This record gives sequence, C-alpha cells and structure tokens, in this order.
Amino acid sequence: MIGAEYLLIIALVWTIIIGLAWGLSKYLKKVYENEKTFLDWILNPVESFIYRIIGIDRNKEMDWKEYFLALFSFSIMTAVISFLVLFFQGFLPLNPMKFPDLSWSLALNTAMSISSNTNLQHYGGGSSLSYLSQMVGIQFLQFTSAATGLAVAVAIFRGFSGKKKDGAKLGNFYVDLVKSITRVLIPLSLISAVILIAFGIPQSLSGYSIVQTLSGAAQIIKVGPVASLVSIMQLGTNGGGYFSANSAYPLQNPSPLTNYLELGMMMLLPTSVIFLFGRMLGKKGEGRSIVLASYGLYAIDLAIALVPVFSLGAGMETRFGGFSPVFWTVTTTAFTTGSVNTSLAAMNPIVILSAFMGMIIQATPGGIGVGAMYMLMYVIITVFIVGLMAGKTPEYLGAKINAKDVKLAVLGFLSHPIIILIPTALAYATGAVHALGFGNGPVGFTQVFYEFTSSAANNGSDFLGTEANTVFFNVSTGIVMWAGRFIPILIMLAIAGRMQDRKRSAEIALRTDNLVFPVVLIASIFILAVLTFFPFLSIGPILMHLGGLKNAL
Repeated sequence: MIGAEYLLIIALVWTIIIGLAWGLSKYLKKVYENEKTFLDWILNPVESFIYRIIGIDRNKEMDWKEYFLALFSFSIMTAVISFLVLFFQGFLPLNPMKFPDLSWSLALNTAMSISSNTNLQHYGGGSSLSYLSQMVGIQFLQFTSAATGLAVAVAIFRGFSGKKKDGAKLGNFYVDLVKSITRVLIPLSLISAVILIAFGIPQSLSGYSIVQTLSGAAQIIKVGPVASLVSIMQLGTNGGGYFSANSAYPLQNPSPLTNYLELGMMMLLPTSVIFLFGRMLGKKGEGRSIVLASYGLYAIDLAIALVPVFSLGAGMETRFGGFSPVFWTVTTTAFTTGSVNTSLAAMNPIVILSAFMGMIIQATPGGIGVGAMYMLMYVIITVFIVGLMAGKTPEYLGAKINAKDVKLAVLGFLSHPIIILIPTALAYATGAVHALGFGNGPVGFTQVFYEFTSSAANNGSDFLGTEANTVFFNVSTGIVMWAGRFIPILIMLAIAGRMQDRKRSAEIALRTDNLVFPVVLIASIFILAVLTFFPFLSIGPILMHLGGLKNAL
C-alpha cells in the first residue's frame, strides 16, 4: 500500500520523541523548581560564580514588567554583540578565508534574526562568514535566544499555576536564562554534537581545503565548527545552518540517519516544554491535553502536505526521496525551526500551504517555549468562546478569565497578521519586490508573503535566501522578526502576571484535561488562525496549485 511505510516512519519518530520529551520534562521541572539534579555538584558553583560576576541576586523575584524588561534588554545586548562581530569580521581573528565585513543592513538583519530565534539567512553561511562570526555572531546567540524562549515559558507557567509563596512573582529572568543554558541547552547540545560528529558531520577550525575531483576540476571543501552549530540550531529551534543550503548540504546532513536525527532534535524540547506545563501545574492531564491539541494540528498539516506524495509518488528528490523533504518541511514550520533539507521552490504548492499553516498558528507545537505560550493564548480565547456559548463565566485552571485577559489575548493574536500584511503590502508599494525580478503572479506573491510570514513566526525558512540581501528586505524583515518575537511575549507575560494573583476555585466549570477539549481547541484555532489568512493563501499557494492542475489537464 502506497504511503504505509511513510505513516510507519511518522509513528516511529513521534513515539520516540514523545517518550523522550515526557522523560526530559521531569528533569526540566527539577531544574526550574530548584529541586536536586545529578548535575548540581558541578553546576551550582559555576552558576554562583556567574551570578556574582553579573551582580544578580538569585533570590530576587520579578513581576511581569521587570521580567520582560530584563529579557528585552538582554536580547538587545546580544544583538549588538552579533552586529559588531559581523560588521567588523574582516578585522577580527579566526578568519582564515579572509572574508570581508558584512554590509550594515545585512549585519543588522542577521543580528536581529539570530537574537530573535528566527535565523532567517540573507547571508551566505559558509561562503561569507568567518569562524569567529559563526561561533560568536551566530552560535552564541542560538544558545541565548533559545534560552530566552525557555525562560519565558517557565515564567508564564508560574503565573498560570497560581502557586504563590511569600513574595513570589514570575521568577528571575537571569536565573532562568542561566539555568536554561547551563543545565539544558549545553548538555543536550554537547551530547548531540558528539553523535553528529560520529555520523560524519565535521567539527574543525583548520580552514577550507581545495581538492581535485575525479574529473580534474578544483573543489573547495567547506568545513568548520559545523556539528556544534547544527546541534544547537536544531535543539534550540533556531534553524540557521552553517551553510547557505542548510541541511540540504551533505556535510551538514550526510545521511538518512542524520536526517531523521536532526528532525527529531528540533521536536524534542518544544514537546518537553508542553509536558513541563502540566508538571508545574501539578496537573499532568493539562499538559497531555495541550500535547494532544498541538500534535493534532501537526497531524493535520502532515496529512495535507502528504496528499501529493501519496497521489504522485515519492517525487524527484535524489538524496532522501520525496517523502523525507515533505516530512521535514512540515516539521520545521510546525516547530518554527526553519531549517531545510531541500529547496522550498521544489515543493508542491500544497506542501507550501501546509508550511504556511504551521507558521500562521505557531502552536503545532511551535518553537521552543513560545509555542506553548501561543497555545495558552489560544486556550484563553477558546475558553472565553465556550463559556459564552454555555452561558457560564469563562474559567481556566479554576481562575476566572475576565474581559481584559481576552482583550490581551486577542491583541496578541491580531498582532501576527498585522505584522505580516503591512510589510508585504509595502514591499509591493515601494517596488522592492519588482527590484528582485518578481512579478505580481501567485508564485512571486507566495515567495514574498512567505518571507514575512516566516519572519513574523520566528521561523526563518524562506524562498529568497541571499536574493533578499537588499536594504529594504534586510531592514523590514529585521523589524518584523523582533515585533513577531517580543510583542506576543510582552502580552502573554502580562496575562501570566494577572493570572498569578487570581483566586482559584475548587470547582472546575470547564474541564480542559480530557479528550474533548483538545478537539474544541483545534477547531477554535482553525477558525481563528487559518480563516484569517485564507484570502492571502488563496492568491498564493492555493492559486499556484490550481494553476498547476489546470496546466496538467
């Protein structure tokens, strides 16, 4: 039966990742709730030293405003560091290939991209960045941006749990940040990097090699600190690869085994964080309910994308076959990672439509930390709608949901289409699209619309690549990436701060830990998110598909 083997692969990957994520969530709970872990003996002194150096009182709690201000200030600092390294890379060490400085707009775009956990690549990767730029301007920020996502999720979970000790607020951002790096990201990345090296991904600082091919031509073999970057780019849902071709490049993804290993890596932490939500609440059923909703949306995306694979066969992809790039594309947009293992331009329009859905919803399960945050935003809106339909006061986790909570959640939801559509319109109005050689047809519109959708979703996969290295696209996507990152975080932290002070009722008016609520939640998300963007999807990938069918007939 055509497709049975593909379904078996999906089921196997899901089973392994969900099992690992469930186990990892136990460790994450111990980390963020200051329980004993097996790494305490080595990390407690290291973390204490870090707190002393930066002058942080680890016992000082922050309210939601203080937490956001600390997070935003830290992100600005890391972006500045990245910008300076990239802008002056020609004068800095660890540049054996003598790459020149990046232009101001490209350095700005790259710094804003990496610091916002987007990793949109208008730069040439291994063709334009020095080793120092790759390690400090890119890889360092892949750790810090992923850690801010984890920290935000944990702070929001604390607010929703309503567990208050004396003087407790949402926690301390710097403590959560340091723990996310030292106790979660570095250990996992170290293990992953060693495995990737064992499977043939290079890790070197020796410079590029020039070899002679069998036909007698000269070829440059680009190597560098690839494995270490790949491990954090996938685990941290960053997605920005060492090479311009990302994981389609053989030295970054050499075999089918590394292909599925990297795919699983991007799924692990976002899934673990959702389970962590239930554990921090003390109600594991709530976490399972969110996992069911998230993976239900993910399954719908996959089902849509696999229609052309099942009906037309495996396709023409020569490295991994037709199924694997589709599975990867849906996963990388569902988890807002953004890495690619084939050219998006080679994808069927239906696959691109599915990719849009993942970036539009952002909770399927979404990026590390922020995916769970978006899902809680949808939960608030859904609970409010269901409460109105049932004639009951909306409640979630025993706390009443009031009008201001809903207004904030709706504002967070509406910010996404606004952030995407305004710059898309400006790209056409200013002529920036036509400067790239694109017309007004569905293909060109899909590429430009995808660029801003990917930027706003902090995904980073795109059609344009280095073609978008213009002042307009560098600056506009940079602004979109930061707006898409920090506006929803600000709003959800505000909601979490309000929820923390709210009285909890012992009687639950609406059960959200059963099998019914995920179905209702999925339906609500589709009505809200997909229909909001349907007109634009209609003149983009849907019209592309219909045009292809017409030509085929």
